Amino acid sequence: MDVSRTPAVRLLVPAALCCCLALLAGCSGSASRGGKERSTTRAAQAAVPLSGVDLQSDYQKVIKDVLPSVVQIQAGNDLGSGIVYDDQGHVVTNAHVVGDQKTFKVTTANSEDALTAERVYSYPAQDLAVIKLDRMPKGLKAAAFADSAKVQVGQIVLAMGSPLGLSSSVTQGIVSATGRTVTENSSGGGTGATIGNMIQTSAAINPGNSGGALVNLDGQVIGIPTLAAVDPNLGNSAAPGIGFAIPSSMVRTVADQIIKNGKVTDSGRAALGITGRTVVDDQLQPAGVAVVEVKSGGAADQAGLRAGDVITRLGDTDITTITSLTEALAAEKPGDRTTVTYTRGGRQQKADVTLGEQ
Repeated sequence: MDVSRTPAVRLLVPAALCCCLALLAGCSGSASRGGKERSTTRAAQAAVPLSGVDLQSDYQKVIKDVLPSVVQIQAGNDLGSGIVYDDQGHVVTNAHVVGDQKTFKVTTANSEDALTAERVYSYPAQDLAVIKLDRMPKGLKAAAFADSAKVQVGQIVLAMGSPLGLSSSVTQGIVSATGRTVTENSSGGGTGATIGNMIQTSAAINPGNSGGALVNLDGQVIGIPTLAAVDPNLGNSAAPGIGFAIPSSMVRTVADQIIKNGKVTDSGRAALGITGRTVVDDQLQPAGVAVVEVKSGGAADQAGLRAGDVITRLGDTDITTITSLTEALAAEKPGDRTTVTYTRGGRQQKADVTLGEQ
């Protein structure tokens, strides 16, 4: 997904956003006509929440503040993006950007000279990874991360990264939705991870943007752009204006554990504790998940499930494939109680389950 070359820089502010806003005028109690006009003018100026020039200035300020924290990562022949996480030289990115590489070349927004970095840990289940620069150069600073629980649909965002190798590129859009559960394609270098609570955005996300920054107008990172939707009706080409970012709160949770412990010790991801496979019915349509193996002491084991059972529902969600089961679990948390509906020997049964952790 992140194969790209030929770095270049161009920042464009769309003219469509520099529009005139409605002017709201207030009235003064002054008896003087001139006083009324001056008061009306001042009230009108105060009533305008944001002009096109103000919005453009906000964009430029955010770009100036955040872009120095966004880097380009070269992993073998692949290029992606990353965000400087702290003043110790840790950089957070996507696991699919890192791949199986252990060393990397990193280029900052302020220099064409490549730095070197090493992998600290990669966590494909959440498609996140941390690498560390061999040295922290002057002018490179850590980004500020927002509480992604406060992200609202409709707020303006900027995506920063290296799409198609064009380093330090910026695109704009809005938050289109929150709470999306998305499964990556496992081909083309993807991890195949199912990630819950993702942020959907209309900001352009292209190959090379992965691992970069999705930023609000306060100059805070609200997410890491990771995926762009594809349209199967157009030969699986990118669907314009539909991209997804891992929320910043999850990024911080995972990155902090990696930096402190060298690995993820508390994933926050629910698990049944089984190995399964998709089964089909007489019409060769997906019909459930067959339990191949049950982890001893895991959630399924404690609930009485065993190899050979076919799971057809988790709570109120129909389960037809291993992907649908993974997506249903992504919406849950460890310790949550739910009901598993399954068939055994042709008979439907139910079991109450307390979910474990991946």
